[in-house]
Amino acid sequence: MSGGAVEVFYDHLAGWWPVISPVSDYAGECAEVLGILKARRPQAQTLLELGSGGGHVAFHLKADFDCTLTDLSPAMLEVSRRLNPGCRHIQGDMRTLDLDRRFDIVLAHDAIAYMTSEADLRAAFATARRHLAPGGLAMFIPDEILETFEPGASDLFGGEAPDGRSARALEWCGELAADGTTAVHYAFLLKDTDGQVTTAGETHHVGVFARADWARWLEAEGFTVETLVEQTDEDRTPRFLFLGTRT
Repeated sequence: MSGGAVEVFYDHLAGWWPVISPVSDYAGECAEVLGILKARRPQAQTLLELGSGGGHVAFHLKADFDCTLTDLSPAMLEVSRRLNPGCRHIQGDMRTLDLDRRFDIVLAHDAIAYMTSEADLRAAFATARRHLAPGGLAMFIPDEILETFEPGASDLFGGEAPDGRSARALEWCGELAADGTTAVHYAFLLKDTDGQVTTAGETHHVGVFARADWARWLEAEGFTVETLVEQTDEDRTPRFLFLGTRT
């Protein structure tokens, strides 16, 4: 996660993240991501993830890349450290991060959605380019683009933990606002090891941009752009994957 004030999901509930969104749920999607990266950069060795959250994407990629993981939330980085002890973890904002280092690949998964303006998104693109070696590849995977956005869409998810905890979460998407953002409402039911159930809720604001804008702004920040549609058997609208080669 990067950008925005979201204190419940990515702070107070960070320790629940592996229960709310089990790492195993990422296996299929990450296999596709890995296949795309390997097909286009077979010699790539180093990967920087912007907005790495609890590290569930990195968990499925770290066997193939030397991963450096960055996120705005210290609590989520701590969750990721436990899951991915061999990866570097650095707190930072994807809009301003400067590690003074170059990578073969820069990846921003769904945390890129927290960029709610053209300026924010282009700043994240500039960060990606700043950290890429010449000819390096950036991949951005937003949850929503304008052409496939569905107001009112909802999703129920959650899981069980070996320690006996369980969680259920509801995600509900609001209408598109005039400024190109939408409110995503979350509600959580959390069952602790003693059987007690507590509830929590939070609203996040995310950006929804047109496919042409993604491509145009990437090109303006110094990338050659390729757009793919993911192949998924999940019950949801396939995401668009935006690939940028540093020119």
